[in-house]
Amino acid sequence: MRFTCPAECSTQAPNVAVSRQEAGNYCRSPAISTVRMNLTSPHAFWLIRNGVGEVPPPLSRDRRCDIAVIGAGITGALIADALTAQGLSVIVIDRRHPAHGSTSASTALLQYEIDLHLSDLIDKLGRERAVDAYQACLQGVRTIGRLAGELAQDVSFRRRPSLYYASRSRDVKALHGEGAARRRAKLPCEVLDANELGRLVDFDAPVALWSNVGGEVDPWRLTYALLARCATRDFALYGRTNALGIVPTKTGLEVHTERGRVRAKHVIVAAGYEAERFLPRRVADLHSSFALITEPVKAFDGWSERCLVWESARPYLYLRTTSDNRVLVGGEDIPFRHPAHRDARVPSKADTLIDRARRLFPRIEMDPAYGWAGTFGETKHGLAYIGACPGGDARVHFALGYGGNGIAYSAIAADVLTAAVLYQPHRYRDTFAFDR
Repeated sequence: MRFTCPAECSTQAPNVAVSRQEAGNYCRSPAISTVRMNLTSPHAFWLIRNGVGEVPPPLSRDRRCDIAVIGAGITGALIADALTAQGLSVIVIDRRHPAHGSTSASTALLQYEIDLHLSDLIDKLGRERAVDAYQACLQGVRTIGRLAGELAQDVSFRRRPSLYYASRSRDVKALHGEGAARRRAKLPCEVLDANELGRLVDFDAPVALWSNVGGEVDPWRLTYALLARCATRDFALYGRTNALGIVPTKTGLEVHTERGRVRAKHVIVAAGYEAERFLPRRVADLHSSFALITEPVKAFDGWSERCLVWESARPYLYLRTTSDNRVLVGGEDIPFRHPAHRDARVPSKADTLIDRARRLFPRIEMDPAYGWAGTFGETKHGLAYIGACPGGDARVHFALGYGGNGIAYSAIAADVLTAAVLYQPHRYRDTFAFDR
């Protein structure tokens, strides 16, 4: 699983799904624990690189806006930017500081490829919905590139090709079939044989898929740059403000916090893996993923165009580079049990990751700098959940970018949900709906 988290986690206790106490009432049940979930190991790289950043004040009184957003990570920032660009007033709240939850630990690979092959997704969901999901992710990657070019701050965005290789002989047939499915869907994809692959990278594989649409970004910097642009519009941001519940009123919705209430016409929950406390049922399984980053390397010999690299085995190994010439490698996923259990595995998992990276690129001198771990969610089909929950209040929307395409999904969610609150149609409104 590419560790590309979907959102800042602003609420609590994701291990328990909370039923609505009344129709339309999303308040937290008193029986649910309020202990904050530890989403990352203590030293996630982007916080080490960038520091704490500007610290927003907490909510100090009741406020009113058009749209309230719960979560100030990359998902909340993308959504707030899209909404305020349409002239809507937006308030974002987060129980932490911006980008201090899962966003700080994201490995931020930007790829249109979903963890589930297009050919398999067609079998499960039908051709139209499956192809739309892939096309939407392609649009999401391009949207991040466009935004990076617009923003005043450097967010370390770089365009990179993507290389998906068969790491097991039994996957060769599946990759050939996947390449054909993508070409039929008019997606950018080239099938490489062993000789063609050997001209691009130092490692061997019988077949690989090459795409010229991909990228890498610093998710912390992107979040702060988007929030800075929002601050020039009708916008307010409050940290250290925990959303306790969402309650319907005669005139709209209220987000209750321990510091006051935010009244809004619509609420968007962009709280990532912790958002399920606002849902009547669990929609994703939690896993722990591990990552390691090296000290800056002198050269990337045997690594053509510093492409994004990931393998066909599951769980898969993946690699990218950074703007300051480091190698970032991740994988070795395990089912989530407890933060302490996850964090205790970081040293051994980091050793495994660096050994595997060195075997792929033996000419690159890699010295480990930091290792960390985080928690991610995975859905049955590898797709995000975007929109209102059936049976719930239609004015409460969710942006849950579970899976390896979290940031691309977040860009899609920003577009889809902006259309939703403006009561406008959108091509991908049904693609990521809860009805699957």
